Amino acid sequence: MQQLTKQRIALSLFFLLSGFTFSSWASRIPTIKSALGLNEAELGSVLLIMPISSLVGLPISGWLVSKLDTRIPLTVGFSISAICLAFIGLANTTMSLVFTLFLYSLSMRMFNIAVNTQAITLQKQYDRKINGSFHGLWSTGGILGVGFTTLLISFGVPIVPHLFIVSAAAIVITLFSFRFLLRNDRSTTGNKLALNKPDPYILYLGLMVFFAAICEGGMFDWSGIYFQQVVREDVFTLGYLIFMAFMAFSRFVSDRIIAKLGMPTTYAMSAIFIFSGILLAILFPSFWPAMVGFSLVGFGTAAVIPMTYTLAGASKTYSPGIAISLIATFGIVGMLLGPPMIGYLAHAFNLKVSFVAFAIAGIMLIPISQLFFKLEKKTAGELQEA
Repeated sequence: MQQLTKQRIALSLFFLLSGFTFSSWASRIPTIKSALGLNEAELGSVLLIMPISSLVGLPISGWLVSKLDTRIPLTVGFSISAICLAFIGLANTTMSLVFTLFLYSLSMRMFNIAVNTQAITLQKQYDRKINGSFHGLWSTGGILGVGFTTLLISFGVPIVPHLFIVSAAAIVITLFSFRFLLRNDRSTTGNKLALNKPDPYILYLGLMVFFAAICEGGMFDWSGIYFQQVVREDVFTLGYLIFMAFMAFSRFVSDRIIAKLGMPTTYAMSAIFIFSGILLAILFPSFWPAMVGFSLVGFGTAAVIPMTYTLAGASKTYSPGIAISLIATFGIVGMLLGPPMIGYLAHAFNLKVSFVAFAIAGIMLIPISQLFFKLEKKTAGELQEA
């Protein structure tokens, strides 16, 4: 087997495992809530530690990727997160849970910056687009994690052995796959932040990730509640499941779509899918229209982050690791602001009305992407003249 193929398979395993481990713990949130006797407000406060920890971890992660081969922070970050996963199940007080989640989210941020940087570096060695398939594997891992958790819960398996099994499997596969990852990929240029003025190239990419994160994070947190309270469906997880399934499917086909239509058209198409999907679910809040609507939203949001990270790798100012670290900051802020914003709007009006915010966030991808590609075209023209 060629070395390049081995590297792609090893990296694919990490994307798949990352989605699997994350959804394994997220699927157990109701178990943790009941075990610690938390109400909704207390649980929300506990979960808020994760985006805060991610923000803390961003500069650290960017610095590590700029100083080391990406396989080092990638492997160390994922190994620490796997160990933390086991301890999440053991947490018997709110403070111990908060501390464990802080370390878990911090190590996952280190891993995410490193794995996406390595994916972009590997992408450059291929003639065709492959970055979308990596993110598709993350979504697939998430679906498999939910399925595995559901199976264990149906057999009455407690949270501690469940998360220990996932943790042990993740560490074993990590140690095996480490030797096949890319080596000597540390960037020697573009590792210093320019603090005098924002780079418009990074700013536009960051804004696109910001609006995509509002949609994606909001759907993660509110799709089930929408199906429960607005659609009034007893199996309220179906909305989340269909959203995740179409997101995974979209990411596997997004590379082909981009190759055929180009990135500017794909951004516009993503925005239209998000907008029309949300509008369909709002105007016709019954089972099948909502299912179709959430499918469109999943299909629309899926390609945005892989595309944007690929473009970040082409930054003339920053190395891929620093560029992704900066853009990921916008994504985390979107994840941080989106879900509570929907909650406040739902409290002030109603949940149906609050979902209009997702439609607005989705359609904003069109003007921002147009501004970005105008800038890219202008920069390319200036370089040719020079």
